[in-house]
Amino acid sequence: MDRINRVSVDDLSPSMQNYLKVIWGLQEWSDVPVSNSAIAESAGVRLSTVSDALRKLADLELIGHARYGSVTLTDAGRENAVSMIRRHRLLETFLVRNLDYEWDEVHDEADRLEHAVSDELIDRIDRVLGFPTRDPHGDPIPSADGRVHRPDAVTLAVVPSPCSARVERISDSNTEMLQYFASKGLVVDAELEVLPAEPYSETVTVRIAATNEVVSLGAAAASSVWVSSGAAVADAPARA
Repeated sequence: MDRINRVSVDDLSPSMQNYLKVIWGLQEWSDVPVSNSAIAESAGVRLSTVSDALRKLADLELIGHARYGSVTLTDAGRENAVSMIRRHRLLETFLVRNLDYEWDEVHDEADRLEHAVSDELIDRIDRVLGFPTRDPHGDPIPSADGRVHRPDAVTLAVVPSPCSARVERISDSNTEMLQYFASKGLVVDAELEVLPAEPYSETVTVRIAATNEVVSLGAAAASSVWVSSGAAVADAPARA
């Protein structure tokens, strides 16, 4: 295990905080190695800008970065990244629950606020909210001691059909998609029936239990919805 660097998250610039959060986000729900180009795409910056930032993070021993290789968080980098993720997701939850924001409105707002709040304020927000374990999109909220419990879930794109499923998490990367999902009742904790797939089709069709509405999702949409996995899903009896 690498030595924990004493650089705290508050010692970092907002830009460095963002890069750690981006690196964490890219590896949280995927096993694909994190590359410079993936970071650039996610952060919306040029590749050369990413390379300069990663050199600074490596100098602070917050990341491991082999030349032309993948980017990994050190123990210290993970600690700081998780701290930023905790801030972001608690702020999103607070905005939705207490200030009546919609779930498609909170990401950018939380991005702005997370650099200004203290850990003390975040801990107080956590207490006021009743120590929630996930944000409005189903992403796990790290505990104060840095523990993260990721639900056992897979994307709708790979779920066998027909089966039953429960929505555990929905990616918040596309605002318009979130608005569409909400209009259909496709939200966290929604119970779904994944209907038999059409031959030669790349769409996934689901019936939403709460509304009985049938919705067909393309590849991008189906890959943005994560549902309960395991025998309870795969072995659920098919409905006529």
